[in-house]
Amino acid sequence: MKEKLVEKAKEILDANFQEGGFTIPCKGLYPFQWKWDSGFIAIGLAYYNVKNAKAEIETLLNAQWENGFIPHIVFHNESDTYFPGADFHLSKLHPLASKEYRSTGMTQPPVTGFVLQEMLKIADDKKDMLRFIASQIDKVYDNHKYFYSNRDIHNEGLVYIYHNWESGTDNSPIWDDIWETMNPPEYTFERRDTTHVDASQRPSKREYDHYLHIIEIAKEHNYNDAKIAELSPFLVQDPLFNAMLIKSNAALIDLYEEIGNNEIKIAQLKEWQTKSISGFNAKLYDEELGAYVHYDLRNNRPIRFVSSSSFSPLYAGIPSKERAAKLVKTMMDKFGGEDKYLCASFDPTSNRFNPRKYWRGPVWINLNWMLYYGLKDYGYTDISERVKQDSIELIAKDGFYEYFDSRKEIRKTENGGYGGNNFSWSAALLIDFLHQE
Repeated sequence: MKEKLVEKAKEILDANFQEGGFTIPCKGLYPFQWKWDSGFIAIGLAYYNVKNAKAEIETLLNAQWENGFIPHIVFHNESDTYFPGADFHLSKLHPLASKEYRSTGMTQPPVTGFVLQEMLKIADDKKDMLRFIASQIDKVYDNHKYFYSNRDIHNEGLVYIYHNWESGTDNSPIWDDIWETMNPPEYTFERRDTTHVDASQRPSKREYDHYLHIIEIAKEHNYNDAKIAELSPFLVQDPLFNAMLIKSNAALIDLYEEIGNNEIKIAQLKEWQTKSISGFNAKLYDEELGAYVHYDLRNNRPIRFVSSSSFSPLYAGIPSKERAAKLVKTMMDKFGGEDKYLCASFDPTSNRFNPRKYWRGPVWINLNWMLYYGLKDYGYTDISERVKQDSIELIAKDGFYEYFDSRKEIRKTENGGYGGNNFSWSAALLIDFLHQE
């Protein structure tokens, strides 16, 4: 069984790898290169195709803007199967955007730092991989510098996202209350996602109006960060996004120390790191909920819901042991019933929970992967093992889908895999999980 799963995972990654040196998340639904997808994909590739793993990262970083920004989608190729595409986003509006690559003017969680560290751990030839990392790491550092220079408007060590797509958790119920504060026009456009996937599993047309409206505001001001911070109706400090930045800060510090002669950058990273961890714990932890929550900067209020993002700080070593214990209790009380697979993307006890609909409840393998390592680091070996085994079982039973129903009983009558099939990060991270057996 294990060998068959690994072979199938490799087949998927190889089939989704494109001539331009990048991997699409899946055919049709996502035909371009996505920032955080590429990071997770590179981890799986590093086990058996180091050349492609390196290409994945290098190709992504080649599309970096002159100010250090890395876009969330790079439009390497022409495709009419995805909306909104390059002609809608118009990254060229920003004076420092890449002249060679068309992209979005949004970003995604900054995973690239810790991905480089994972690639080094996996590599058989450590010297070769360290040489590769040395050739790319300054671009990742510049990305972090971009965040702290442009996205930390209150100098708290916490960066904002200006669009729900930047979070990676696109249509989470977390954002519902922000949509209530907005009334965008009804846009006329042709959805492409619902030609590939059942519309009941995807965001609604009205949600897309909100998404497009935020982009139109950013475009109107040429993707200027200061103007976006002033005018975007969506401005959020996201625990998942900031935890990934903190995890990647730590990875860059370790990697620069291995490479040598980078004292100035190491000192700067440590300064950012101290401020970020302090700000994160002071502002984003909700004592009553026993979880980390999002903070709505535009409306100056915490968004008091528990999601899988609430537990991602475990992966970055952010909570104290005492706080981690409360976090794990919250996770198991709300998400951990024996009738469920860990870990649903949104609180199953909430009336906003939807186990079939994208980020409104299904299990995602990438969040489970982070939780597995985070729980393990804090000594919760039994729960971390359950997260890993649940992830493997979901893929073995349902297939290499984008996301999965957390309810066990539905599999008596139907398949619980949803969204895109032959999904690259599900394949890549399964390979890593099976190497932890």
